[in-house]
Amino acid sequence: METVLRGAIEAALKELELGENEFTVEHPTDFSHGDYATNVALVAAKAAGLNPRELAEQLVEKLNGQIEGVEKIEVAGPGFINFYLSRQFFVDKLANVNELKDKWGSHDDWAGKTVIVEYTDPNPFKEFHIGHLFTNAVGESLARLFMVAGAVTKRVNYQGDVGMHVANAIWGMQQLGLTADSDFTARELGQAYAKGATAYKEDSEAAAAMRAINKAIYERSDEAVLALYDCGRQVSLDYFEELYELLGTKFDEYFFESEAGPIGKQLVLDNPEIFPESDGARVYRGEAEGLHTRVFLNNEGLPTYEAKELALAKLKEDRVGNYDHSIISTANEINEYFKVLLAALAKVYPDLAAKTEHIGHGTVRLKSGKMSSRTGQVISARDFIEEIAAVAKDRIAVSNPSLAEDSALATDVAIAAIKYTTLRGNIRQDSVFDKEQALSFEGDSGPYLQYTHARISSVLQKAKDNGIVADSQNPPAEPYAVERLLYRWPEVTKVALRERAPHHVTGYLTDLASAFNTFYATEPIADSSDPSAPYKVALTDAVRQTLKNGLWVLGIEAPEQM
Repeated sequence: METVLRGAIEAALKELELGENEFTVEHPTDFSHGDYATNVALVAAKAAGLNPRELAEQLVEKLNGQIEGVEKIEVAGPGFINFYLSRQFFVDKLANVNELKDKWGSHDDWAGKTVIVEYTDPNPFKEFHIGHLFTNAVGESLARLFMVAGAVTKRVNYQGDVGMHVANAIWGMQQLGLTADSDFTARELGQAYAKGATAYKEDSEAAAAMRAINKAIYERSDEAVLALYDCGRQVSLDYFEELYELLGTKFDEYFFESEAGPIGKQLVLDNPEIFPESDGARVYRGEAEGLHTRVFLNNEGLPTYEAKELALAKLKEDRVGNYDHSIISTANEINEYFKVLLAALAKVYPDLAAKTEHIGHGTVRLKSGKMSSRTGQVISARDFIEEIAAVAKDRIAVSNPSLAEDSALATDVAIAAIKYTTLRGNIRQDSVFDKEQALSFEGDSGPYLQYTHARISSVLQKAKDNGIVADSQNPPAEPYAVERLLYRWPEVTKVALRERAPHHVTGYLTDLASAFNTFYATEPIADSSDPSAPYKVALTDAVRQTLKNGLWVLGIEAPEQM
């Protein structure tokens, strides 16, 4: 409808010979001001030296009766124009929702295009920590927004399976007595890494040993080290898969630094004019572009992260094929690094650089400092989920004692709390995880949306038991407030993707859930003696479908009981 309104307004401006103007068409915060409002008269009048209210009245005269689905247009204030949608518009949208079902909210802005989304990127031999949870939530939601837009979406994961962190872990494994034949866990690997990382900073002899291990891994020259390496790498990757399944992520392709390293090194050596020598290393000098210098090969001739990233761009094309766009989602602490990287990539592979977009997201810190990692270094993602799930289980037991022992539901609620908190604000800014707020069943939280979905499922079951069949053909005279939000869902998915801003989804779903709960509190829905019951049930089911589709975009489960 926004597109329709824009087209009609632009045609009216043309008739009045006012030319092109940049104007807004948006939803008023107060329903009494209509379903859409525009500032076009204010903007156009200023440019043409006219009275804005008089121009608004002229535009209304041109627009009246010309826009299908609009029953009233009026001038407000100094020259705003408000549009009120017809009753039939809402009835038709309701029928549309219940017809499209899981496809409701989809659009074709990226139809026929292939998009790669890279995210999570944990390093084997290190703990999968809460930072990975948050970056996974951001990347997964972006991937799903592209899917909703019709794109062939490829999820990829780039993991650092070589480097000093691996040498730290191998050295730590040796100190802890872990062998390739022993049955050790990912948690023990994390402890080995923590031990090695600490010793590397504090013990010069240990640091020298780790540098030797690092070289041996790159050169694959020490069988004992390689045996530990191969075993530890597999333990890490298997553990990561368990967490991906828990989080609802299924990657299409995995890339590793070990495969990117040799290719990246050769790319740098093959382009000495781009990567000149400096003190035995190879660097990219970005100062002329307002950037900074970064090392691509160190003075030992080993490729850095930067060189490997150059190779990764080409590996993606080789493995996925000719894609249209590539998203790389990371914490924003490496935004400046990526600016240099993309500048260098533009010189090595200009076509790949042109379709690569880096999205740096903020970090999420904990409101309380009470949680701590068993490794003493970072907070384990598994520990974090389990602690939140334990609290969620207690909340569920209060709201529905019959589900008190449902651990899977408690985990789904915990993940909803984590993902919603990550995505509820601008993803580029830092945020705070407040456990009490995140697990609230009463508003502005993932569990609140899940609880509303479960409530609706219960209401629909009651309506079915009472013999009420959903029907959108006999509506009450006036649309309910929840109807005046429902139809906006496709707009939300478009804006959220265009702005790379999942918070538009969380905000809309929360408003929709709140409007439904007000509707539920004031209107009997499953009363078989109510002539409007079939319409109310159809509306209720449409809200359920919209919440379900929206939760899917956020990577959150939509339980039917809670």
